[in-house]
Amino acid sequence: MGNSLRAAALLAFVVLSILLSLLISSMQQFGARISHFSNASLAGDEETASLRRALIYQLNERRKEIIPLLPPIDNDENRQSGETRFSSRLDSTLDYNLWNEITDGSRKAHMDGMGCDSLAGMQAVDVLGSGYTKLVVKVNLAGGQPVALKLVNEQGIDMGKCLEDFKDPQGCRELVSYKLQKEIVLLQRLQHPNVIKLKGHCVGDAGNHGEKGTEGGRVTVILEQGSPLQMIQLLQSPWEDRFRVCLDLVQLLHFLSQSPLGSVALLDFQPRQFVTVSGKLKLTDLDDASAEETTCQTDADCTLQFPKRNFTVPCSAQGVCEGLNEKRNIYNAYRYFFTYLLPHQAPPGLTHLVDNIMNSTGELKADINQTLEAFERILLLYKSGLHLDNLPPSIIRDYTVMRGMGTSGNVEYRCWPSYSQQGCVLSVHSAREAAYICNYHSQCNSFSLTGEKTWTGRFLASFRSSFTHLVPDETLEVYVKKTKVPENPPV
Repeated sequence: MGNSLRAAALLAFVVLSILLSLLISSMQQFGARISHFSNASLAGDEETASLRRALIYQLNERRKEIIPLLPPIDNDENRQSGETRFSSRLDSTLDYNLWNEITDGSRKAHMDGMGCDSLAGMQAVDVLGSGYTKLVVKVNLAGGQPVALKLVNEQGIDMGKCLEDFKDPQGCRELVSYKLQKEIVLLQRLQHPNVIKLKGHCVGDAGNHGEKGTEGGRVTVILEQGSPLQMIQLLQSPWEDRFRVCLDLVQLLHFLSQSPLGSVALLDFQPRQFVTVSGKLKLTDLDDASAEETTCQTDADCTLQFPKRNFTVPCSAQGVCEGLNEKRNIYNAYRYFFTYLLPHQAPPGLTHLVDNIMNSTGELKADINQTLEAFERILLLYKSGLHLDNLPPSIIRDYTVMRGMGTSGNVEYRCWPSYSQQGCVLSVHSAREAAYICNYHSQCNSFSLTGEKTWTGRFLASFRSSFTHLVPDETLEVYVKKTKVPENPPV
């Protein structure tokens, strides 16, 4: 009851915060400007001025983290706009249109993105998560489209610590929001099927549409909505679904190893940083991603330290640790995902390939290209059914097939893992593999193949102990066992 009340109170606070930010026309816009503080020393005592100078320093430091992530200039017009505004302070080889869009609410770079007006009339549904810095809220837009919103957690630890240190609510909101601004830049630069899609963002309120000249407003990031990755639930899922998560992760890491920003490391690599969208794994938290290369003088400077293992990579002639970011990602994928999801109940014909992946990633003997090739080979064999070549073709002769028929009055039995909690539903490449499974289950006397397929194109087969009668169904094929066969036939 206490947890429910706290969750309800948190949701109410979030809804109120969002509505206020959208409906109060005097709400000020968020940005990286620091003119708000320029006359601080004249406005109060020396202690206040000192605090504000310290806050200005922190704001500039956060801004310096984001600037290198901006895209390079690709034409003279961008160069002119960038140099005109930032010539005295920033690298003129970068295109600042993206930065201007985030800090000023400009739509120059991405005309099709959602803005503040898209959030008018939205309905908050639930709090998806809260952390030191951010809140993630599930909402339905006025047209019914579901999205996820990320915004500053006003009650979070980062905001509380900043207020304690600097005693400036507006400045602290600006400081804390830099993680959201950094995430917007990263989502724009690192677009990939396994990265959550950025639908837009809101700077300021819906009434002003991010008009220039307003200060101290709010930043809201608008994302496609996903479901938090539930590892306990995933551990109970069929191997095929667990393999898909690992394959998606490897495809993501392959992209990050050669992204537009260079090799990117996920410094906070945890399952909670991922969601699933229609079964596909997507990275949803990028504020702790780093494209910085670790500098070194000797190999000893290039050590990866993990709780149970340490690894050392070479220090290149250029004074950079070779492949450090990539190897960090691979080993974290091994210890957080592969270890739990890959080996258990892998198909017998693929276990040697799975074992090879576990050994090569657990010992960092393979790079991300080799790891992706190994996963793609398993996928090819699994989809084609080539791993089933040792199953005798004659096994299907033990069954009578009735096409265009279904069953009624079924007596179900449960197996694990199953696509249905009420019975035994498994994916199979063909009727031959389904016959092998039915022979292996002592309770099984018949199975049906449906037209429904999994993400790999394999069929879903329903296994049962018995049924009372057949019924016409053009989408089904029923296979009924002719005679009792051994419970554990050889593979």
